[in-house]
Amino acid sequence: MTQELFRQDAYLRETPATVVAVGEAGVVLDRTVFYPMGGGQAGDAGVLVLADGRELIVADTRKCKDAEGKPTPGVAHVPAPGQEALLAGLRPGDTVTARIDWERRHKLMRFHTTTHLLCHLVPQLVNGCSISPDSARLDFNMTDPLDKDALTEGIARLVAAAHAVEVGAISDEELDANPALVKSMSVQPPRGTGRIRTIRVGDAIDFQPCGGTHVANTAEIGRVVVTKIEKKSATTRRVVLGFA
Repeated sequence: MTQELFRQDAYLRETPATVVAVGEAGVVLDRTVFYPMGGGQAGDAGVLVLADGRELIVADTRKCKDAEGKPTPGVAHVPAPGQEALLAGLRPGDTVTARIDWERRHKLMRFHTTTHLLCHLVPQLVNGCSISPDSARLDFNMTDPLDKDALTEGIARLVAAAHAVEVGAISDEELDANPALVKSMSVQPPRGTGRIRTIRVGDAIDFQPCGGTHVANTAEIGRVVVTKIEKKSATTRRVVLGFA
């Protein structure tokens, strides 16, 4: 199992690590600061710095899967094309430094936190989500129209208010007793460990299970605007975000 350091500290940019496995899926480490694609958020990119100083470029990060495609413990660091020679020289037990592309990650953190602000401004269930370094979107299960300018102004207000963003956890039983905490219709929080990770924004802005990476305060988001609102179906309204 890979120790996922980003779960408690999204600001860690690098960590020493030991290679556990090398295969077609990528490089699996005993610990990592790389976030694997999931919950709508893109996987991290960056480099693995080898013992001799050479850098293996990581183009993506994914959760490990078995032969049937089912998730298994571990995080695979997917090398970019052209890294075959460096990859071939890696062996289990080798030490590396895992270093994320921080500028890219920080954009993901800012966008992901903004989606939580949108959940406050549009109190409807979410049936789709995508967060990339360049844009983000939430699909809301609703029929009423949305106003692009009003949502942009609402986001700006919540950003300026400098609400704290805190990582926490609740038990499976607490979630069962409060099912309304789950706002996503398409992604359910993982169970089985006894503890479910949560994100809280401010005192009463947003509180829900979430495994992604976020900024520590809404003021850090900066200028994010609603670039488009689309009617994707009779019961779906898509809100697209971008940096101003």
